[in-house]
Amino acid sequence: MTLIARYLSLIKFEHTIFALPFALISLLVASDGRPPLPVLGWVLVAMVGARSAAMAFNRLIDRHIDAGNPRTADRHIPAGQVSVTGAAIFVLLSCALLVLAAWRLNPLCFKLSPVALLVVLGYSYLKRFSAAAHLVLGLGLAIAPVGAWLAVTGSFAPFPLWLAAGVMFWVAGFDTIYGCQDVDYDRKAGLHSLASRLGVGRALVLSRVFHVLSIGFIAGAFRRAEALGPVAMAGVVIMAGLLAWEQALVRDGDLRHIDKAFFTINSWIGMVLLGVVLVDLYLV
Repeated sequence: MTLIARYLSLIKFEHTIFALPFALISLLVASDGRPPLPVLGWVLVAMVGARSAAMAFNRLIDRHIDAGNPRTADRHIPAGQVSVTGAAIFVLLSCALLVLAAWRLNPLCFKLSPVALLVVLGYSYLKRFSAAAHLVLGLGLAIAPVGAWLAVTGSFAPFPLWLAAGVMFWVAGFDTIYGCQDVDYDRKAGLHSLASRLGVGRALVLSRVFHVLSIGFIAGAFRRAEALGPVAMAGVVIMAGLLAWEQALVRDGDLRHIDKAFFTINSWIGMVLLGVVLVDLYLV
């Protein structure tokens, strides 16, 4: 595996697809479907920088935890595929990339870039203290649609905030599911998750609540966008169906299909919503 491939694998670069569609949705709605190309380009750079910094930092500070967990012991840093120094340099470069992109976008984005970094990096410490880490992870991804809106307009508005709330609860819901597979290790290591605090059954109930809230907030966001109509709302219905399928896959604490529930279905959700927004903006 080449050096570049190792670092892309370290940060699971392909999972950028989770937050990116929501940033693009916000960007397109804010610009009435005509985003300036420089803004689009720098938003993409900011997204890559923020997510790369967050993932690499998480792997860096969790390296001892990962080494002790049989499920994660083969991750890049515990396995010696990426050095601690190399990961730290990668985090710094990724943070700098986000700040550079924010500076090129507008003064407000630049001023708020340290806040964004505080959230996306701070998440990694929170599971040592609170089961609210699932929601903070969601908040980290929820920054994407707000930041994209600010990149275009330079001001806050209801649409990106509703969309961000939907993203936050969506992520918290699927991260709660993902955390169920480490419940025994988390309790042993003194780490906090809803599953380790409440048990798998109750955690999955809360996951369903989070997903219902997510659907409600995203529907509310789409209803507040004049440029979006029935096609976009149909996308919310599809999202609801996909989340119901995801929840059904882990019903009664059956985690055998967790990869499909976590990775596959969630990667479809953002793309479906982006697709229906594109249809509403350009074809209807």
